[in-house]
Amino acid sequence: MKENPVSRIRELNDAFRKTFAGEKMVMTASVAALPDMVKASALVKLAEFDDFTPENDPHGEHDFLSFEHCNRTFFWKCDYYNTDMDGGSEDPADPDKTTRVGTLMLAEDY
Repeated sequence: MKENPVSRIRELNDAFRKTFAGEKMVMTASVAALPDMVKASALVKLAEFDDFTPENDPHGEHDFLSFEHCNRTFFWKCDYYNTDMDGGSEDPADPDKTTRVGTLMLAEDY
């Protein structure tokens, strides 16, 4: 029986978000300009996030989230690129065909 692609995408997104390993993490200029302690603690909150609900994760992929930290609203978005990084991935459930890029931003950057 073949694994559900949404379940596999969610598993890959969660592994990336919790470890930042094997993929690419970036932040917007406004996040980069924050004090190092705020950036570091925001990354910890991102890695520990587990409050996904049908309302904030309607597709079940865990590819977008929002959290409050230091009187700011942060967003994180995971995008799926092909391995050449010049277009979208044809199959985000296949890690051999996908490069994940996670972007940490402030709500006003979105």
